[in-house]
Amino acid sequence: MAVTSERTGRPAGLQAGTVAEAFQVTAEAHPDRCALRTKGDEFSMSWREYAEKVKATAAGLAGLGLGRGGTIALMLTNRPEFHWFDAAAMHLGATPFSIYNTYTSEQIQYQVDDAGARILVTEEAFADRVEGLTGVEHLIVVERGGVEEHAAKGFDFDAAWKAVEPDDLLTLIYTSGTTGPPKGVQLTHSNLVSGIRGFDQVIEFPNEGRVISWLPMAHIAERSCSHYLPMFVGFSTTCCPDPRQVVAYLPEVRPSWFFAVPRIWEKLKAAIQAGIEAEEDAAKKHATQWALDLGLRKVRGEDVGDEYDKADELVLSKIRARLGLDQVESVNVGAAPTPPEVIEFFHALGIPLAELWGMSETTGYGACNPPEKIKIGTVGPPAPGAEIKLADDGEVLIRGPFVMPGYRNQPEQTREAIDEDGWLHSGDIGEFDQDGYLKLVDRKKELIISAGGKNMSPANIEAKLKAASPVIGQAIAIGDGKPYNVALVTLDPDVAPAYEQQHGRDALLAEVERGIKAGNEQLARVEQVKKFKLLDEEWEPGGDELTPTMKLKRKPIHEKYRSEIEELYS
Repeated sequence: MAVTSERTGRPAGLQAGTVAEAFQVTAEAHPDRCALRTKGDEFSMSWREYAEKVKATAAGLAGLGLGRGGTIALMLTNRPEFHWFDAAAMHLGATPFSIYNTYTSEQIQYQVDDAGARILVTEEAFADRVEGLTGVEHLIVVERGGVEEHAAKGFDFDAAWKAVEPDDLLTLIYTSGTTGPPKGVQLTHSNLVSGIRGFDQVIEFPNEGRVISWLPMAHIAERSCSHYLPMFVGFSTTCCPDPRQVVAYLPEVRPSWFFAVPRIWEKLKAAIQAGIEAEEDAAKKHATQWALDLGLRKVRGEDVGDEYDKADELVLSKIRARLGLDQVESVNVGAAPTPPEVIEFFHALGIPLAELWGMSETTGYGACNPPEKIKIGTVGPPAPGAEIKLADDGEVLIRGPFVMPGYRNQPEQTREAIDEDGWLHSGDIGEFDQDGYLKLVDRKKELIISAGGKNMSPANIEAKLKAASPVIGQAIAIGDGKPYNVALVTLDPDVAPAYEQQHGRDALLAEVERGIKAGNEQLARVEQVKKFKLLDEEWEPGGDELTPTMKLKRKPIHEKYRSEIEELYS
């Protein structure tokens, strides 16, 4: 039987004052419900077993000297061990934080030093990069065993988690460092609690839901979605250690809530369209196109009568079931701008994809489209408890109980980010529509100002190029201080090889040209890309060009490809 709060009718965990308390309330309420699993149930753990594992691990970590105010580093793929090590540290009043798995030894050392971590938990695949780090006294490699044997005698687990206060530090989120060394965003239990409660008011998470853990846990979105949120509402989390496989996990998990970065939705759209194009059964191909066209007309406000219901029953519902998105109650996209045509496409399929906006500094909270009133092209109105206003130059300012207390060891940067009145300066340029929905233009520091003084959003230009052809993987628009815009373009590693095999190299290059031209047609003349360079390499998440969540590292790209860019302007 579901345990809910009498006052709200929502899961009782949502009334907890700390994340540790929420965990305990949920584990007691749903002891036999699945908490953690891997694909095919090769591993499965109930909430009772999860709670027992957290208690035993906490005792072991306490024996190694971890306590309230301490820090512990985690460098793991999305696997069950992450959840109980992180939760155990949190129950001690300590601050666990995650390190991106793509980081070098030097980058790892920087974060370990900045956080003051004396314990690091990792796996065999990354052991060679963390062995020999200075300051780390205990290196735990999960394949070699846990920490239970170090349990402190007389350790009182209940006293430890009940002593955790709302203002204790819950985690550190190190920014991905697109403009310099990463800053450690300090987030408290109360920051997270306020964000989860607020999102629940908008989305109303199902009491017994399923999520997939697949983005890096060093990112606030994944920590919130598949680690903390289940502690409040009792979700079951399926661990997907290889992010490239997340789409293959959907049909098995059939998530009730799914969050992904824009590139996943773009690639999913491209794959669906490629499947339609490759369909050899003419009648089936025609029916799918007919249903999608009806869906798009409905999304755009046309009256399609009963025909859409027929199309949904015969075609679209089957596509949703094949994707594994037939049981979603809410689906969200965020962390970067999303082309409106991508969101339109999924709405046409009957999948209510909604943009939201938040930052590491706001615990991932800020604005969110309500599922019943989504406005495509916006990130929604301010979420409950969030105050959002625009500065004179259009910068989005936000304040509320979810805003970080500051950056770790960086008081100057904290003062730059949060003004005396508590407004966090986001660095995003935005505008409100007549309904109070926020539309993001671009990052303040990334706007292109042409030689003629025209302000342009590179993200908007790039979105148009990528959406124009499924063979285009990444694109970066360049033109600051220049007479015209150029772009560096890469091929999509999943779609392009199959296209080349089927049609040949010349046809592939022609398709890239066509895509650039089609993208330009949707842009103002001054925004259009006059020249582009197709790079014969793949940009990997966490590499030189992309952050682990696939945002462009603009400054490093400009430096690395300086000669290619100069050639485009020669």
